[in-house]
Amino acid sequence: MRFGLAGTGYWARTVHGPALASTPGIELAAVWGRNPLAAGAVADTFGATAHSDFGTLLADVDAVAFCVPPDVQSNLAVRAASAGRHLLLEKPVSTSNDAAAALAQAVDDAQVASVVFFTARFQRDVRAWLADVTSKTWTGGYAVWLGSALAESSPFDTPWRREKGGLWDLGPHAVSLLSASLGPVVGVTADAGPADVSHLVLHHDGGPTSTVTVTVNGPPSADGLELSVWGQSGRSAAPGETADPVEALRTALTELAGNVRSGQLSHPCDVHFGREVTRILAQAERQIEQAGHRRT
Repeated sequence: MRFGLAGTGYWARTVHGPALASTPGIELAAVWGRNPLAAGAVADTFGATAHSDFGTLLADVDAVAFCVPPDVQSNLAVRAASAGRHLLLEKPVSTSNDAAAALAQAVDDAQVASVVFFTARFQRDVRAWLADVTSKTWTGGYAVWLGSALAESSPFDTPWRREKGGLWDLGPHAVSLLSASLGPVVGVTADAGPADVSHLVLHHDGGPTSTVTVTVNGPPSADGLELSVWGQSGRSAAPGETADPVEALRTALTELAGNVRSGQLSHPCDVHFGREVTRILAQAERQIEQAGHRRT
């Protein structure tokens, strides 16, 4: 299955490229980036063809892996789906509810397969944890992710993260895991702390509630995710963030390719789930903006 890679940044070079180049049944055939020189360098690294035009990349591949800012991704992915190309998307699929809905519709119209790379959902240890916790009944849960993407030395200090903060960068991971462990999110209540700190209360189908606190402006010494569910069975903590996201992405790519071969279009982390996560976070963002509680 021939893949094109859209994007040339740090995550594209260190995770997407290596995973696409090392997954059985997957060929990294083409690379496109907004900077043609960067696209050429990434393509040379992985033995692919560089494209200066996204349309020519689409003509050369069966599927596209996206590693570009969310709102660039949603626009390009609509083009890719409309051209019949299958999609490996990054989270969030967009920071616009309307754009996420348009992307989901394009995927449905074209009848292509999609997977969104919520990293932890493709970790073996997290999947084992989810299999255990979903066999029990829980009252609630919580997630705290104090990220340090805006630290001067971080390769994740990018314009879209500086603009959208932890709500959109780390919030998708937390919502994804809490949805999988406690049930679909049917409502959200949001507030803000200093800088980009966001606090969410998630209301899950069937009654459980959970809380989320995220920031990308924390000190590196505090960096990390803590996520647990609790109830009559006690408390169960999710495994931490993987040190090898390439392995997790190989799993995502393998499952996407398997769905394509079998004609199965749905996946627990497909574009429709990605759209739902965007809907929840967009609602939270509106509440914070309307309350005027975001402080700098």
